[in-house]
Amino acid sequence: MDWLGRGGTNASAGDGVPPRRPTDTLVVDGGVTRPRTGSGSGAGGGTGTGAGGKKQRPLWKEIPLLMVAAIVLAAIIKTFFVQAFYIPSQSMQNTLQPGDRVLVDKLTPWFGATPQRGQVIVFKDPGGWLAGEALPAPTTNPVSRDVQSVLSALGLMPSASDQDLIKRVIAVGGDTVVCKSGAPVSVDGVALNEPYIYPGATPCDNYPAGTVTVPKGDLWVMGDHRDDSADSRYQRMRGNGGGFVPVKDVVGRAFVVAWPISHWKVLSVPSTFHQSGLSASALQAAPSAALAGGAVVLPLTLWYRRRRRNRGPSQRLLFPRPSDPGQ
Repeated sequence: MDWLGRGGTNASAGDGVPPRRPTDTLVVDGGVTRPRTGSGSGAGGGTGTGAGGKKQRPLWKEIPLLMVAAIVLAAIIKTFFVQAFYIPSQSMQNTLQPGDRVLVDKLTPWFGATPQRGQVIVFKDPGGWLAGEALPAPTTNPVSRDVQSVLSALGLMPSASDQDLIKRVIAVGGDTVVCKSGAPVSVDGVALNEPYIYPGATPCDNYPAGTVTVPKGDLWVMGDHRDDSADSRYQRMRGNGGGFVPVKDVVGRAFVVAWPISHWKVLSVPSTFHQSGLSASALQAAPSAALAGGAVVLPLTLWYRRRRRNRGPSQRLLFPRPSDPGQ
């Protein structure tokens, strides 16, 4: 019985030409179906080549390339998207414990998002806030020092030279804060109910800063452990820049406790900051976050669609089934 070979010619068993097997791989090239060339059996023709005649790299060459790609990707994520920070002190207890690792969103500030009341933020030392603080001593072991430098560059461990702080935003530019002994903190005349304060601590008794209007472009921040936090109240009372944190010094918002696993939680904005008269500022963050997400997803979607559209027929392998017409 005769059957149609892959080259489009008829051959019988008596012609002395062995028929091509239906399982041979075909390549679609410009709309013309032709057999794959090459010696040996299988798609690679026994030569160690892959689709389109490309030679595959051995595994020992692939692993270093993958490692370099992973390092570059981690550095990009740490620089523009998310960075891990280590909590060294008690100033944010009980929200954060010493030794916790938090993840900080560094993406949305690139799209105009500004810190909002109630958020926990990481910021650079505005000037003198860490004066007199005991910073971790750098290791004298050169190997450990180099390992720490690499891991800190990737955001996997804190840098020995970091001068960052973490506090909660209480007021933003234009707000008026009242911080008096024996009374709750109020913002624009709205008293805050602060259940996140460390048990036994008072809102302002140890550093009663009085009535303060926050300049535009600045923030007023406090630690959740009010009795053990050198925050805006303390800095103002010692005459250090009024106690304000410039928005430009903000690294990003801490949004989750990632380590240890037993401490895992989302760092959401407490409900007291959603009271009437305070909610307008918080709502400004939503459009910026949506814009940031769209700015990331849209280019990736367009790139993927363009890549699929540009993939021509010659780049596809055809594995015909016996029931397909033309076999």
